[in-house]
Amino acid sequence: MDTSGKPSTAQFLLLATSSALTAVFYSVYRRRTTTVARLKGAKKVSIDQDMKNILTEAPGKCVPYAVIEGVVRSVKETLNSQFVDNCKGVIERLTLKEKKMVWNRTTHLWNESEKVIHQRTNTVPFDLVSHDEAVAATIRVIRPLDSSELDLETTYENFHPTAQSLTNVIGHFISGERPKGIHEMEEMLRLGESVTGVGELVLDNNLVKLQPPKQGLRYFLSRLDYDSLVEKQQSSVRFWRILTMMFGVVASTTLFFILWKQWAYHRQSRKKKNVLEEFKEQQRKRMRELNVEEASVSTSACTVCLSQKRSCVFLECGHVCACDWCYQALPEPKKCPICRATIERVVPLYNS
Repeated sequence: MDTSGKPSTAQFLLLATSSALTAVFYSVYRRRTTTVARLKGAKKVSIDQDMKNILTEAPGKCVPYAVIEGVVRSVKETLNSQFVDNCKGVIERLTLKEKKMVWNRTTHLWNESEKVIHQRTNTVPFDLVSHDEAVAATIRVIRPLDSSELDLETTYENFHPTAQSLTNVIGHFISGERPKGIHEMEEMLRLGESVTGVGELVLDNNLVKLQPPKQGLRYFLSRLDYDSLVEKQQSSVRFWRILTMMFGVVASTTLFFILWKQWAYHRQSRKKKNVLEEFKEQQRKRMRELNVEEASVSTSACTVCLSQKRSCVFLECGHVCACDWCYQALPEPKKCPICRATIERVVPLYNS
């Protein structure tokens, strides 16, 4: 805060940044809260013989937001793991990540960084069936890759370190990047996996489908059960709420500090103005007592005796308003006649 009472650039940036982050985090928090509320309000539908009857009686043969818990079963073909024997699934994701150390010129430290250099996802049509093998009802899962919670199991993971030579090491230090190696990972949604699906349940030509919902609702395909899925989303809500509160407190504290400093500055300004007006009134009163015209008083005359020239500077206020004789006559503790500030030291004033 400068002498004019305006916030400094650092304070303004802190207020703007914290306010913007608070708004962003609050928006995410509200969306997550809405997701949890709608997830809790979703209709649980069991995979059984009555499922089609429920959909037939529903408006448009559709349940806009339904919870389904079932077991993964392929429709025709399956995907085989490229690394694990006898491992079959319906979704396979292969990911290659490059890991390296990057020199930070600000902190002068090596920081670990990773970058996805290749990713491929394969999928085949699959159904969700009941845990009870005697039940023949099935639900076809549509567009599973659109799920916001596509929970895949890691079936293979390996790290291939980069071979290092003296020439490479020297080059890495010059360039500021030091490759560590390639991280290879395979993830799958395996056959027989228990899955909780949350989305729009529709009956289309005697085929029950689970597909991405409308109206901005989130689509879930998770290996967690329904209660664990809700708890996971609630944990996310708590995380974003804490972030919102933290940055909200920072923004509020910064705003309060700026307003308080401005209030203190204006209060001090009013106080100085009142003191100056009081001093001028006392000076006019003194002139009337001495029967002296205001126009006849020199602008360099001592404001106390009105006869001697001003000959000293009061510090730290910096006022030049009195002669040395009047300064010596001031009562202890000595204060400036104009602003009432305590006089720390006096510097003689010489006019040439």
